[in-house]
Amino acid sequence: MSHLIDRRENARGKSAVNRARFMRRYKAQIGAAVKKMVSERRLADMEKGGDVYVPRKDISEPAFGFGPGGDREIVLPGNRTFVAGDRIPRPDAGGGGGGSQAGHGDGEDAFVFSLSREEFMQVFFDDLELPNLARTALGRAERPTSVRAGYTTSGSPANLAVIRTLSQSLARRIALRSGIAEEALAIEAEFGLAVAAGQQKEAYDLYLELQRLLRRENALPFIEELDLRYRNRVVRPEPVARAAMFCLMDVSASMDEEKKDLAKRFFTLLYLFLTRKYREVDLVFIRHTDDAEEVDEDTFFHDPRTGGTIVLSALELAAAIHRERYLDGWNVYAAQASDGDAFGADSARSARFLREKVLPATRYYTYLELNSPHSPERPSALWVEYQVIAAGAANFAMRRASQRDQIYPVFHDLFKKDAQ
Repeated sequence: MSHLIDRRENARGKSAVNRARFMRRYKAQIGAAVKKMVSERRLADMEKGGDVYVPRKDISEPAFGFGPGGDREIVLPGNRTFVAGDRIPRPDAGGGGGGSQAGHGDGEDAFVFSLSREEFMQVFFDDLELPNLARTALGRAERPTSVRAGYTTSGSPANLAVIRTLSQSLARRIALRSGIAEEALAIEAEFGLAVAAGQQKEAYDLYLELQRLLRRENALPFIEELDLRYRNRVVRPEPVARAAMFCLMDVSASMDEEKKDLAKRFFTLLYLFLTRKYREVDLVFIRHTDDAEEVDEDTFFHDPRTGGTIVLSALELAAAIHRERYLDGWNVYAAQASDGDAFGADSARSARFLREKVLPATRYYTYLELNSPHSPERPSALWVEYQVIAAGAANFAMRRASQRDQIYPVFHDLFKKDAQ
């Protein structure tokens, strides 16, 4: 039987072992709380960790209670409201907190548990196997990066390399003591000859010289200024691997809030995946009805705009933004969410433009068609046109989803690793 000893240093007032045990025991509750954050956070803030709220009743432990025991006979005084045999009604349920007035309705306290970034990402991607998409383009822009460059004899006290300094000090003292020891051995030999020859004056002088060498050896300083070594860091420019993520969403009248919530969950997963692979990720939000526009994240998900549906306008705007801002040195990814309802010849024109203009400039393009949970699944006009592209394009994939619990499997299916 093997035993593992956790020797990780604990933060002040915390225990890493107890923390890991708590996360194992209440994995389901923490996972549910993390998934709830998807609808409450901004995309760029999803990977920062934070506080999760777990209902206190879910972490309650069973406990033994001791009653009085035995048979008891109690005589209670009667009143004018009830007589023998009456059933006393249960009092109305009520909840409340502090304050001067009583509250109404049910309520419960919440247990707050803070997750680090690594713990949050681990819980969030617990059921997903993320693929390794290659970074094919390094940006021309260079980011100054601080790297280790050995040691130096001058620097800030905060950068003092203690171990290196002690090694230098020990080496200096060993070198100096070895020279003193050789000189002392020679003097001891001469001292022995002088004593044997009866030369008292010469022997006394040699004795004094030997004592001086011993005092010199004992006076060697433990650390001198020439022993000090500081960690040296230099700034070196490195090419930046950058990714641009285009989020295209249909906000027409047929896209209700539930479908937009599904789209946000999908976009969140894709963004978190890219941030694990790239140091810089730019987000581009494009929404469209019968015309397309680039907006910020809050407007993208929460603005109540409605109208018709022309997908081609969003694809043309994405291609224009790519040419203006992300032409060289960017790995471009795109995700499109729509219910597939398009008018007239828009589906055919959109598919042609996607195949000829957009796909050659993107690393990977995903299309997520959102359906209502209770509506029958029938292929939309856009779905039929995109199926032709998916049959011949390696960097294009499409899936359907109608419920929240389908987003994670769909994402995993879209980005699963290729069997080798």
